[in-house]
Formats: sequence, C-alpha cells, structure tokens
Amino acid sequence: MELKIDARGLACPKPVIETKKALEGLNEGNIITVVDNVIARDNVSKLAKSLMLDYTVTEADGNFEISIFKGEYAAQAEDMVQKRPDLANTVILVGSDVMGTGDDVLGAILMKGYFYTLTEYEPFPKAILFVNSGVRLTIEGSPVLEYLNKLMENGTEILSCGTCLDFYHLKELLAVGGITNMYTIVETMQEANNTIRI
Repeated sequence: MELKIDARGLACPKPVIETKKALEGLNEGNIITVVDNVIARDNVSKLAKSLMLDYTVTEADGNFEISIFKGEYAAQAEDMVQKRPDLANTVILVGSDVMGTGDDVLGAILMKGYFYTLTEYEPFPKAILFVNSGVRLTIEGSPVLEYLNKLMENGTEILSCGTCLDFYHLKELLAVGGITNMYTIVETMQEANNTIRI
C-alpha cells in the first residue's frame, strides 16, 4: 500500500504529526510525505529514524519527498531499540544557557560544571532537550561541547529546538546533536520515567 501526504505549507510540527498518524494506521507499505522546506524534511526524516524505519529523500522543483517504508524491518528494529542498558529513562530539559537565577557569569560556570559532572555520572540520560536560550549550549564555541559530545557518544540523544535556533539565528552554528520540533520534545518527555528541568 502507498499513501501520499501533501504537507507543503504546513507549519512545524504538523508535517511530522500527519506522517506519524499515517504510519500508525499502516501495517505495511509506503508513506510519501511531500514538504516544501528543509526543516520539515529533516524533522520527518528524524521521525523515520526514531521509529527505525527505512526511508529515502528526493528533491524536485523545490519540494522534498520523504518515502518511509514500514514492514518486517520495522518489527525487527523495535526489538533492537529496547536494548540500551547503559541509559536511564531520564530526559533533561535545558531552557537556558546559564544555571539558576542571579549572576549570569556564575550561572555559566555552574552550567559547565553540571554537564561535566553529568559525563561522570552513570547511567547517562536518555535524552537532553535544549530550548529557548539553552540552544546556545549546542552551537560552535559552547563551553560544554566537549561534554555533550561525550554524552552523545555514550548513547544520549542531544536535540535542539529548531524554532529556537531560528529565533536566535543560530541554526548554521549548530555543532552537536540534531534539530527537533515541539512534537518530538513533548513525545520524548511524555515517554520518559523522569524529566529534569535545568
């Protein structure tokens, strides 16, 4: 079965939501989502990756077609996803590039210390989500890049809000992890056993 979704002109995260709904209603087959911008292309592609599904991306006339294939491969991959014994089912939401309120210089020192300590404390968190000015910690020149890369190497998912990166004009400077959307942020937090906000 093949189903085509025209998500052109839809604001984030609607292309992801529409694609996920279609995939949930499909036992086996191919979903083709058509989008008209790079952010939507990347977000739909990340959805396919998170579900461990095969996908392809093609470009034509300024539009992108993401073809996602669902079948036996997905069922096998779901079994593999469960095996992550080194990670706690904890999600950390980072809403600022400094820790606490008061002096920002002190807050930056505390934030650096926090992420260093996190790399020394196991099990590592399942994911770290960066929103608002927190996305400044994932760009070039960030004082915590070394620690974020170490966490990512150990299986922690590092995700920065695409809307936030756009707002601060930082998307081109992203240096670690991937770009995400509000749907994935909500989904990741809802599925966690514990969410910590700093």
